[in-house]
Amino acid sequence: MERSQVSDCESGISGSTHEVDSPFGFENGLIRVDEGEQAYHSIKQKLVSGLGVLGSQTTIQGVYKSSYQGLIKEIKLKIFGIFSKAVEKKNGGSANVEFAWYGASSMDEINAILSHGFAPKTNNAGSYGHGIHLSPSNFPLGSLKSAVADENGVRHLLLCRVILGKMEVVPPGSGQWHPSSEEFDSGVDDSVAPRKYIVWSTNMNTHILPQYVVSFRVPASVKGVQRNSVPLRLPNSPWISFPALVSALGKFLPPQSMKLITKYQKDHRERRITRHEMIQHVRKLAGDDLLATIIKAQRDKQKSIN
Repeated sequence: MERSQVSDCESGISGSTHEVDSPFGFENGLIRVDEGEQAYHSIKQKLVSGLGVLGSQTTIQGVYKSSYQGLIKEIKLKIFGIFSKAVEKKNGGSANVEFAWYGASSMDEINAILSHGFAPKTNNAGSYGHGIHLSPSNFPLGSLKSAVADENGVRHLLLCRVILGKMEVVPPGSGQWHPSSEEFDSGVDDSVAPRKYIVWSTNMNTHILPQYVVSFRVPASVKGVQRNSVPLRLPNSPWISFPALVSALGKFLPPQSMKLITKYQKDHRERRITRHEMIQHVRKLAGDDLLATIIKAQRDKQKSIN
């Protein structure tokens, strides 16, 4: 996603400035993004492609952007710019500002975030430290499990700009609450193929700027994917061959990650690493949610044929 296509932080909100009523009960001056706008197409493409096999079955119900109009919201916008420049200066020229997804449990949570900011998360304990967990813009699947469907099956994701600065790897099960030293600004699960960004609670309302709300529907079967109910039988799954799995992963994993997977596959063939080691490398690069989605889709496809 090109930053210039969806970023309103530095130049103000472009396009229509009239507020519209959302059918989902959103408040706080959100503005509907028309389907003909470039920002709509960029966001839709990122969401659909990032959901992998679920993307073709995903329907966008609406895209809304925050106007950041009014005294308090204008101050929030300026604060984000100030901290961005401060982190840029601290790190010698790069604030490492990226777009990232946040899965909201309800429209009430979104309204609360837009009105008052993020609240400390207590249910992240035992995961990757205590903080706000977001997923990279090319991996909305990582936030899908947090986006709880309402009574009509509609889910909501926030697309935010995030000041990441210098990131440190936070291991699973970490009880970390803050950077391990002044050198770091945020956390990440994997420095090579990140699937989770961790913004510490002390920075959650200065380093995260919600810009868009995306409302959408995905198949009900996503619940099974979220629980990882499909066994990850790699690489000899009865539902998909390992080469076919690699091919499927190549549709949305970055080239650098695919290069590493190909390397591990070659190392396994040449008996430099064990089958178990290869599996662990692939799971670390792709993430279990994505692997489970691909395997389940292939299993369902084979069942429909049979």
